[in-house]
Amino acid sequence: MAYYQPEPPYQHGDQLKVGILLANLGTPDAPTAKALRPYLQQFLMDRRVVEIPRFIWCWILHCIILVIRPKKSAEKYAQVWTSEGSPLLVNAKNQAKKLEGFLAEKIKSPFVVELGMSYGNPSMKSAIERLKAQHCDRILVFPLYPQYAASSTAAAFDAVWKTLLKMRNVPAIRTIKHYHDHPAYIAALAAQVRQHWRLNGGKPSKLVMSFHGVPKFHLMKGDPYHCECHKTGRLLAEALELNKDEYMVAFQSRFGKQEWLKPYLASTLEELGNAKTKRIDVICPGFSSDCLETLEEIAMEGKEIFQHHGGGEYHYIPALNASDAWIHAMTEISLEHLQGWVSTDWDKVEAKHQSELTAMRAKALGAPQ
Repeated sequence: MAYYQPEPPYQHGDQLKVGILLANLGTPDAPTAKALRPYLQQFLMDRRVVEIPRFIWCWILHCIILVIRPKKSAEKYAQVWTSEGSPLLVNAKNQAKKLEGFLAEKIKSPFVVELGMSYGNPSMKSAIERLKAQHCDRILVFPLYPQYAASSTAAAFDAVWKTLLKMRNVPAIRTIKHYHDHPAYIAALAAQVRQHWRLNGGKPSKLVMSFHGVPKFHLMKGDPYHCECHKTGRLLAEALELNKDEYMVAFQSRFGKQEWLKPYLASTLEELGNAKTKRIDVICPGFSSDCLETLEEIAMEGKEIFQHHGGGEYHYIPALNASDAWIHAMTEISLEHLQGWVSTDWDKVEAKHQSELTAMRAKALGAPQ
């Protein structure tokens, strides 16, 4: 069996393009235990996600977690699943479509936008293959994680590199590491919050910015995620003209018994509830799309915890999803990283002429047609 994957059909003179690969974490194919099991196995076997020694972790994963968790997770997914499928996948597809439209207003040279997931479908491999099939010889990898973390951003890069290892003709690759402090991203977040406040009676008693948690040892070993989350929080608060008493940063989705980044969101919500806080709004700046973690864990479970402990109004502010402000930010960030690869004065007629000349030269040299 050949080691390298077969290359897509190509003829001399085919117009080369630039690919923009939007990378997100992933989602199961259906809200069922059967669909959750392979998805969770792929996700939780990634060394970027779980750094426990393999022998111990494989036993825990296969003998405990994959026996118990798929059914429970499926029940949670069922609460947020839409008629079009997983919320994360639906939102990510909309982002890709709108980004292509926004970029088309800025770029004349040919480009393609595709969506790939680190786990599940559409896979990173299938996305890269689709880009190559459309003659993309340069690819910009745009992770939909504003704050860099080894367990998310680097895991997406790993999925790209693993695919390229099996390709004979490897495209040029550029990657976006992070944009946690990019002015356009902060402006999009601020616009989302202000719109929510306009529709819900103004500022709350406290704005809680909740980021996905990671084990504390990641920070101690050099992962910049914790610092980048706090910088995003500070910049968003400044954009909203909030003082230090009007907002706070917390971390959600703790898994296992080891210490994770603090303060934990669940404990924070309990404390705010016990303090009889009249109203809190919760936003998740690290999630570009609403998904299980935002729609079920934050919007539903978070509200229950806060109000069970005596809190008042609880509002979840939706993720950026496919809002115009966010797509504008994505466009700006993309263009900064596409410099030299795309053109605003590309001439279609001239490009066709050059392609025809290339084909003629190749034919004269006896190249296969």
